[in-house]
Amino acid sequence: MKGLAPLFIGIFGTFAFSWLGLTVIPNWQIGALNPQSDEEGTDIYPMPQSGMVTRGARVYAANGCNYCHSEQVRPVYAGSDIERKWGNRRSAPRDYIFDRPVLLGKMRMGQDLANIGARAPAEQESPAPAGSPAAQGATGSSPAAPGAGATTPAAAPGTSPGSVATKSTSPAPAVGSAPSPPTAPPGASPAAAAIVSGGSPPPAPPSGLASPSPGRMGTNTMSLGEQPGTATAPSSGPQIAGPPWPEQTVGLPPMYSAAWHHVHLYSPRSINFDSNMPSYRFLYKTRRISDARSSDALHLTGSDAPPQGWEVVPTYDAKCLVAYMMALNQSHPLKEVRSAGAPAAASPAASPSPAAGGQPAK
Repeated sequence: MKGLAPLFIGIFGTFAFSWLGLTVIPNWQIGALNPQSDEEGTDIYPMPQSGMVTRGARVYAANGCNYCHSEQVRPVYAGSDIERKWGNRRSAPRDYIFDRPVLLGKMRMGQDLANIGARAPAEQESPAPAGSPAAQGATGSSPAAPGAGATTPAAAPGTSPGSVATKSTSPAPAVGSAPSPPTAPPGASPAAAAIVSGGSPPPAPPSGLASPSPGRMGTNTMSLGEQPGTATAPSSGPQIAGPPWPEQTVGLPPMYSAAWHHVHLYSPRSINFDSNMPSYRFLYKTRRISDARSSDALHLTGSDAPPQGWEVVPTYDAKCLVAYMMALNQSHPLKEVRSAGAPAAASPAASPSPAAGGQPAK
């Protein structure tokens, strides 16, 4: 009987100290965090989310997405998340003050989703179907709209129609000066720039490989000879270790847009054929097109495309789930966390140089 009291005190003390260390002290340290704001009180972060985002978080948890995806960017000393471009800073407790529950996750069968909303393109519109006027305008096959910045003046007497140049905003060359060499338009490929300037185009990549895109990490493009829905080979150079990144394929919406997320949820292997993510087709419904195609209908290709006269549209839960993922954004700077891509202290234009009579920066 004498040994029961120390045993009881030891067990009670173990649970009491664990409760104090894991519950009471952390809540005392960070339990009263408030959103961060600037001096004017305008730049507030984080903000409470809408009802669709809150419902989307419940759909996210109910379908077990947090078993394979995390929502926490680890610091540099604990992992390579920032090096993988999953965020420009580590996650902080202030990022989750409005999350109930906090879906941090503990495994990564897929990439981290803490900043999946920050990777979305500026325009969240799905691309127009092939053959539509909007799609032709995007590819340059339709005539330019009036007032687009370039007009064709009338030909002067004695000139041939082919000699009429397009009116430009650039100044005309001075009389007697040598004409400047032709330049490629902004955004042209290296091959087109070399041909315009009179040189030889760079060697083409090996057959079956696509040229790397200068965009964000993981957004590879496809060559025109490849079929939609096939993945491209990774670009040359050092590769960062991590799970496979989805590929941008021809005929699909812009990567990480709302329309892209719907296609990815409906058919993950149409974007990345090596994906082990399950398909969530039960969150979508196939219905007959009554009058016109719905604006939120999925743009599916190949075997995933519905029969003629039918369309696949997202349910309300699917829209909420996508709204939740589009709202995941921890790119806002925090005072207590240093960002990896912090700007330099001063730019050369702002600080006086010794040659101009100023003092060098210390």
